[in-house]
Amino acid sequence: MLKPTENEPPPERPIGDLVQELVEEGKAYAKAEMDLAKAIAIAKARALAIPSALFGAALIFALAAVTALSVGVVLALAKFIGPLGAGAAGLLIFAAIAGALGWIGYQRLRRDL
Repeated sequence: MLKPTENEPPPERPIGDLVQELVEEGKAYAKAEMDLAKAIAIAKARALAIPSALFGAALIFALAAVTALSVGVVLALAKFIGPLGAGAAGLLIFAAIAGALGWIGYQRLRRDL
């Protein structure tokens, strides 16, 4: 009489059950990956919240500084060429600076891309 071996393979399962189990495990894996990506994104957003607010405040103060500079330039020029001429001269000066900075940025963008 044949003796049963110790390493008998487990009984075979139907292919439909195996495929269903594979699909369920794939869904669970995809959900876990999405949850991980969501957690990483939330952590990065929280880490950037305070620095973003500080940069926004710095931008507001930089705009105030530029405004104060432009008013100072116009007031200084008003003594020599009158208020209207000083306003026009200030406009031309700061428009030229803005145009030059914009042109340099455009050239740099074209070069890098």
